[in-house]
Amino acid sequence: MACALCLGALKAVAQEAELSDILSAAQGAQILILGEVHDNPGHHARQAEILDRLMPSAVVFEMISADAAARITPDLARDPAALALALDWANSGWPDFAFYAPLFALGAQVPVYGAHLDRAAVRAAFDRGAAAVFAGDSARFGLNDALPQAEQTAREAEQMAAHCDALPDHLLPGFVEAQRLRDAALAMAALAAWDAHGGPVAVITGNGHARRDWGVPALLARAAPEVAVFALGQFEALPGGDVPFDRWAMSAPVDRPDPCAAFR
Repeated sequence: MACALCLGALKAVAQEAELSDILSAAQGAQILILGEVHDNPGHHARQAEILDRLMPSAVVFEMISADAAARITPDLARDPAALALALDWANSGWPDFAFYAPLFALGAQVPVYGAHLDRAAVRAAFDRGAAAVFAGDSARFGLNDALPQAEQTAREAEQMAAHCDALPDHLLPGFVEAQRLRDAALAMAALAAWDAHGGPVAVITGNGHARRDWGVPALLARAAPEVAVFALGQFEALPGGDVPFDRWAMSAPVDRPDPCAAFR
């Protein structure tokens, strides 16, 4: 994996990027990884503006499966209410479909791909490791290799923080393997779209998958180093330390219940 190289290049990006800078930096990339905090409407508005300006050849969504994506016709993409019903969005666990509707509307013009995995697959990765259950070439995406210890430790710490510091330590490696599986599914879908349609392919996903040091861009660098990748992170507060994205931007925070309140 190219983590050390990625981090070295990213240290030069020390401040929030304006839209014009994001668009300039993304020019020439064949895969655009557009991160988000899932329930932040400002992040989705920025994604929509980027896609409108750069017009991708295809769009990959973390939020829907490959089977669901295959059912999206141009006519369905033009009808947000019908599309939300067809995707059973109300029962999906994802935020308000209105946030995503402008992004899915691109399905009227370009193909849509999905990389969402069902709970059974994620659970199997948790128990048996990502390589054992990945539907593609696990070696190509580095899933057969153990992570460097420093990265494993950092990723486990991030999983602990994401789960309100409430997880037993012995569960943390399973959560990391589940994340590796999701990263690989997104990378495989992005490459399938690129192979079929050329670039730029856009990937709509959470910030954790978009980060360059160990997310989808790192897997793409290993699986297809000839493919130029751009990664955008989006935040609600100033990030500290190294920011593992090519560019990053902020939107106003969402007023949401404290997800950790139940653990106190």
